[in-house]
Amino acid sequence: MAATGEGRAPGDRPSGAVPADAGEDADGAAQGRRVIGLLWDPPAAGARGPRQRLSLEQVVRAGVALADADGFEALSMRGLAKRLGVGAMTLYTYVPGKAELFELMIDWAYRERALPAATLGWRQRYEQHAREALGMYRRHPWLLHSNLWRLPLGPHVLDVNEDMLRIGAEAGLGPDARVRVASLLESYIFGMARGEVADRAEVLRTGESVDDYWAARASFWDTYFDPARFPAMLATWEGGGFEQSLDAERDLDFALDLILDSVERLVAATR
Repeated sequence: MAATGEGRAPGDRPSGAVPADAGEDADGAAQGRRVIGLLWDPPAAGARGPRQRLSLEQVVRAGVALADADGFEALSMRGLAKRLGVGAMTLYTYVPGKAELFELMIDWAYRERALPAATLGWRQRYEQHAREALGMYRRHPWLLHSNLWRLPLGPHVLDVNEDMLRIGAEAGLGPDARVRVASLLESYIFGMARGEVADRAEVLRTGESVDDYWAARASFWDTYFDPARFPAMLATWEGGGFEQSLDAERDLDFALDLILDSVERLVAATR
């Protein structure tokens, strides 16, 4: 929905909610046409000859399972072929390559995002989208290797995009604001999830928790910390600002309240 960390949204041109201008190659390059066909009109199992025993969905699900279990770095056509019990060249008869496979996997993951009920208020619906997105990234951390400016034009990605734009429209936001609000929410969740996943990977790599990390560096405060140089930091510490333990859910609540309070002002200005 948002551009990869930088502010494009599902309704913005790179994500495909708005058609590209016609040109000499309006259908896109051959690679793009292939992946669009796989996303929207996947061949049935056995459609490519008597030796084909898998469906494209089985291939995509296996790719998701491999990346879930072993991480994005483990995802390869050879590794996936081994997991499926087929030859590496056989796998290429289902999907042209890893890049196209990744697009199919992204769209598959987006199908898990439950769309909020249309009877809810716009604020509740935006909040549910944010929580669904965070849950999706937590289940499938490999999605953080995606580029939010280049999300696949798949049915499930676009269903999410469509619903977020619909929420903005029904709240009374103009086209530009709808895109920006959707982008802001998706970008924030993307960044939050990236932080969680990075820290979890660090714990696995080093065996050191966040508390352990800071405890090992406690000598800094008596040795090098200069209250005259960092007075705001000192005042915050003395006021108890750093006593809060890391709490992802409270952080999310805090951020959503700030974001949606701002959207509330935008909505009010349209009335």
